[in-house]
Amino acid sequence: MGEVFAGRYELIDPIGRGGVGAVWRAWDHRRRRYVAAKVLQQSDAHTLLRFVREQALRIDHPHVLAPASWAADDDKVLFTMDLVAGGSLAHVIGDYGPLPPRFVCTLLDQLLSGLATVHAEGVVHRDIKPANILLDVTGTGRPHLRLSDFGISMRKGEPRLTETNYVVGTPGYFAPEQMLGAEPDFPADLFAVGLVALYLLQGQKPDSRALIEHFMAHGTPGAPEGIPEPLWQVLAGLLQPDPQARFKTATGVRKALTAAVEMLPEPRPDEEPVEVFDQIGPLPAGFGPNGPETPAPHPPTAPVHVPPSVHPQDQPQTPAQQAQQQLPSASETGSFHLPPPPRQPAAAPTQPPVPVSSAHAASPHPAAAPDYAQAPTAAVSFPQPSTRQYTAHAGQVPVRATPGASAPAKRPGPPPKVAIPVLFVALVCFAVGIWALTQT
Repeated sequence: MGEVFAGRYELIDPIGRGGVGAVWRAWDHRRRRYVAAKVLQQSDAHTLLRFVREQALRIDHPHVLAPASWAADDDKVLFTMDLVAGGSLAHVIGDYGPLPPRFVCTLLDQLLSGLATVHAEGVVHRDIKPANILLDVTGTGRPHLRLSDFGISMRKGEPRLTETNYVVGTPGYFAPEQMLGAEPDFPADLFAVGLVALYLLQGQKPDSRALIEHFMAHGTPGAPEGIPEPLWQVLAGLLQPDPQARFKTATGVRKALTAAVEMLPEPRPDEEPVEVFDQIGPLPAGFGPNGPETPAPHPPTAPVHVPPSVHPQDQPQTPAQQAQQQLPSASETGSFHLPPPPRQPAAAPTQPPVPVSSAHAASPHPAAAPDYAQAPTAAVSFPQPSTRQYTAHAGQVPVRATPGASAPAKRPGPPPKVAIPVLFVALVCFAVGIWALTQT
């Protein structure tokens, strides 16, 4: 099992690495689902402030992958997002090369839809590039794009975390005004969208510097090979070096793109469909579709079978053990009187005696009602300790019963044959004594 972060997120395996931290596949024990977790080191103030900015962004849009929750533990912080397993646009280009124009238009429309919502919140992304645009696993169906990584985004008017002459972003996707140190604005994001569109249509990273120089020296060039003219007119409006000549809003670009798609040629019958498949890979051992797999419960232990040949009651017993079994229990008599052991004939052959169960031992008293409180619970019965029953009467002398005694116990003193004559003689002597006293 993986490390549990802040008592909630179980880090499973790394699935990517950004500029300021690693991205992990993690299991959220509270929400019971897999998430993507970006783990950052609290090594400097810039990293921590960018983390605060990114995790504070709360945009609910189907084409925006914004942080959902965050946690801190010791010297690390993390925030989580939905787990998007289809990889990025860079993975698709690596698998297929240049993409069909209609497929590219579908991706651009979704990207602009999410970006319009981000801009409506007053946020400039500042790092739009193929690696930050992820795809859900949809197979050969309609693609589903997610704009991610708001680590260096900022709201218009907020203080910048870097010096004015320091450019933040990914080289090759800068707008000209960014390289000059201008304040971040929405048209800079739209310029990066145009560069991403060229990348998808040509299958390789565009040379933004040469493109800007050509626009500035010769104006808008003709459509490159493989790009339909209606679609190129939209892209040219995104790639203008002068931000004043560029599209101002993502919504305006979407409207122009919708009109251009209607003029695109129909796809060829032999055109290979683009498939978006799982790029993360299977879960490691110990994890399943429903989370960490608990150890399989042990099968119930079967009761130990004691063969009849080794059962304690079937073992050969000594004469003393047989006599002990034939005695009444302590709860019946209150005491034991062990009879002398029986004699064994000298010439009798030695044979195992027939086992006698203590439950069937002969008793001189009538059978009493069973005492369920003393009922045995195991295969082998254990002798119960001798106990005196509680009574509320005081001064009673317990009568000890002896085995085989059916007559009442004898009174103490001489027998009646001796006691009666002695009593008669005593009465005569007493009467003679009284007569003698009266004669004086």
